[in-house]
Amino acid sequence: MPPEASRSVVTFPRDPAGSDDSQRFGTAEGSRENPALAPHLLALLFHVDVPAYAGVRIADSTLDQLIPVEFRADLVLELHDASEAVVLSIVLEAQRDMAPRKKFSWPVYITVARAERESPTVVLVIAIDAEIAAWAAEKIDLGLGRGVIQPFVLGPATLPVVTDPAVAEKEVELSILSAMAHGNGPEGLAVLEAAFEALGRLDREHAAVYFQIIWNVLREPMRRALEALVMERQSEGKATFPPFAQKLIEMGELKGFRQGELKGLRDGKLEGLREALLRLVARAGIPLTEDDRARIRTCDDTVTLERWIDNVLGAKTAADVLS
Repeated sequence: MPPEASRSVVTFPRDPAGSDDSQRFGTAEGSRENPALAPHLLALLFHVDVPAYAGVRIADSTLDQLIPVEFRADLVLELHDASEAVVLSIVLEAQRDMAPRKKFSWPVYITVARAERESPTVVLVIAIDAEIAAWAAEKIDLGLGRGVIQPFVLGPATLPVVTDPAVAEKEVELSILSAMAHGNGPEGLAVLEAAFEALGRLDREHAAVYFQIIWNVLREPMRRALEALVMERQSEGKATFPPFAQKLIEMGELKGFRQGELKGLRDGKLEGLREALLRLVARAGIPLTEDDRARIRTCDDTVTLERWIDNVLGAKTAADVLS
């Protein structure tokens, strides 16, 4: 097993125009600061036997031995043993679109890196978009079916849906990738909450950057839902989001929910809890007086309503429920 890697946070490169390129998260620049991340994800998510290694170093990403200089990978990592011999080379690529040329350049990366280092070599692609990830994962026929290359691809199909805060805290980079890949999905809010809880453990500067990176890939419905959730938690005084998120709200970084819209959201949640409580009481066969019903209908505290719902289990009277 490799030695424990020193803890570092990943950063994000910028494209030539200077804009943040969130799709490159976790590849080139991320692995520059935490080069052990790539082999870790290979073993964790693809269940491959990564060779035992003593360390990971960044190699020259220009794969131009007798080849035009245009063949430049995003990053090449070398896993080496105690004697400095390379035991595995990982060519890292970030993919934002279906670029047919890549199906010709990826085999070049593998064969040249393999020849130069005399080691096994793989291509690891990160593609957050499901369609692009499926395209990138296709086998590449080198000619007449006599040779095939298939990249490893980190995408929605391979990245887990990380909703457990404990897992997110242990695998911060993985939780961020999960939020990017699954933040717009059915469990999006749970994934985002877990990721933001994990980011709260980092310094505010990095946490805020990662928040923005995730925010950039969220579609409008999820952005609105997240804004509502964060602002609701803040209005209720629940410290369930890290300070950097609260600071972003104070600075006006999150927009779109006026006070009236927030009130409507809270009122809708309260009404849902009231109706759920009344249904549960009816199913339990517990009689309610008009005063009991009025007490439930006028309760505007979510914590109290949730406690009453929990009380239904095992209750025999209205007093047991509304205690």
